[in-house]
Amino acid sequence: MATNGTGLPRSDDPPPSPPQRRILVVDDDVDAAEALADLLRDYGHDVGTAHDGPGALDSARRHRPDVVLLDIGMPEMDGYEVAKRIRCDLGLGDALLVALSGYGEDRHRRLAREAGFDQHVTKPVDASRLEELLKLPL
Repeated sequence: MATNGTGLPRSDDPPPSPPQRRILVVDDDVDAAEALADLLRDYGHDVGTAHDGPGALDSARRHRPDVVLLDIGMPEMDGYEVAKRIRCDLGLGDALLVALSGYGEDRHRRLAREAGFDQHVTKPVDASRLEELLKLPL
């Protein structure tokens, strides 16, 4: 890498790319899940999808994701329950769990924290906010 004499990268050097992550996108809206997964693949990440709670747990168990982007409002098993099980039953304590929700009130953020989520993002997901989250250390 070329430097500008101070040991810092020259301004014409491309910024370092964030590390590739294993990401699981979980949303019962199949189109939304696949669109988000495609965007993340374009960023260079290894991405899987699931469309319900049991499928999310199975996929998390098999693929051991670094990051789980998890919809809250799903039938059968909501995102809060899935997050609790990922943290407790699957031993993925180091994974970054991000709640994706149409609800952004303080009460919903508190419930997300209590369930084991690290972050809460209100839908629709802003691409720049998503990039910031994926740069967080695991």
